[in-house]
Amino acid sequence: MTDVEIDPFERFNRAMGMGKIQDPYPAFAASRPKGIEKADLRLLLGEDAAAQGALAEGGPPIYTAYSYDAVCQVLRDGDTFSSKMYEAVMGIVMGHTILEMDEPEHRQYRTLLQQAFTKKSLEHWEHELVRPVIDRLIDKFIDRGRAELVTELTLPFPVDVVAGLFGIPDEEMKQFHIWTVELISVGLDFEGALRASGEIRDHLKVLLEERRAAGCVGDDLLSILGRAELDGHRLTDDEIFAFCRLLLPAGAETTYRSSSNLLYGLLHNPEQLDLVRNQPATMIPKAIEEGLRWEPPLLTIMRQATRDTEVCGVPIEKGAIVITNLGSANHDTGRWDNAEAIDVLREQHQHMAFAFGPHMCLGQHLARMETRVLLEQIFARLPNLRLDPDGDVGPITGLTFRSPTALPVTWG
Repeated sequence: MTDVEIDPFERFNRAMGMGKIQDPYPAFAASRPKGIEKADLRLLLGEDAAAQGALAEGGPPIYTAYSYDAVCQVLRDGDTFSSKMYEAVMGIVMGHTILEMDEPEHRQYRTLLQQAFTKKSLEHWEHELVRPVIDRLIDKFIDRGRAELVTELTLPFPVDVVAGLFGIPDEEMKQFHIWTVELISVGLDFEGALRASGEIRDHLKVLLEERRAAGCVGDDLLSILGRAELDGHRLTDDEIFAFCRLLLPAGAETTYRSSSNLLYGLLHNPEQLDLVRNQPATMIPKAIEEGLRWEPPLLTIMRQATRDTEVCGVPIEKGAIVITNLGSANHDTGRWDNAEAIDVLREQHQHMAFAFGPHMCLGQHLARMETRVLLEQIFARLPNLRLDPDGDVGPITGLTFRSPTALPVTWG
């Protein structure tokens, strides 16, 4: 694999408010007893957050759901709370994706796509792709005795994995990193995102034509999608391209942030780190779920009301935008004691890091597998891993997307 330049992600992080919003959870806790309120959470957090792109003045009314029950009610009911609003934001760049589909189209498309994420496929990808990618990245720095885990491991590995699922050649990997960032920066640079979308489509078109010519018999993602069938219906080329364009940011960028957040939590709490490191087989899965609950990579998801309704007793008018605050729901003290702390031994409950309801993350099992393998290899190959006392460790920051910008470590 080629080395990765961090510059594109640094640009994206700056634009999305990374480094400005450090700890939004006290503000969320103050609003959580209301369940849901008529307010934009970005305005609640002040100018830094509002500058990230609060919805335009004069637009539909905006509500923010803070409690677990309120978030759950909104995300569970896809008929009343539609995700079609994402089409206006993302459709031109991404194509028509599962993200903005409502029923029954969503159910049919999701059933087809699920054929790509079977247990057999995940086991194959773990041994043939994920472990080799992680080991190659660790090989580059293991002899130094110190590394910066974000730029050298947690950022490049999921992008390399997703690109590997498509069969992207090694020499094009760096360019795919750049296109991934440009794609998710659509709200910041529309022309750049549109250009990246076209480049990705052109590259995937060549690869898909090769797979179709070979009968789509392989174990790579394009072959699986190319042969997926439901009641005689197959995915069109454009549907496959749209899913792949969505998977690049959704599958790579969120996994990079969630794994970085978990490592940050463990490294800053050595007793938690030791619990996981000393019993990896039993504790890594628990740590992954707790990390996702404690600091989810994506803080908010939006929906739009299709009719007049109410959430937790609060009237919501047709056309209103509802921001579901996944991070706040994951810190609801009605479900988790001492929710602000990371505790790998706590009793586990359903968290919202992968959302909820019909649009619950399709690739969640892939993300869990990637993070499990990452921790297994880190603990196996980097003994006595700890924060580098000479390194510069910043906080987890961000509002829409959250992660640390650096994790300097040493071992041995």
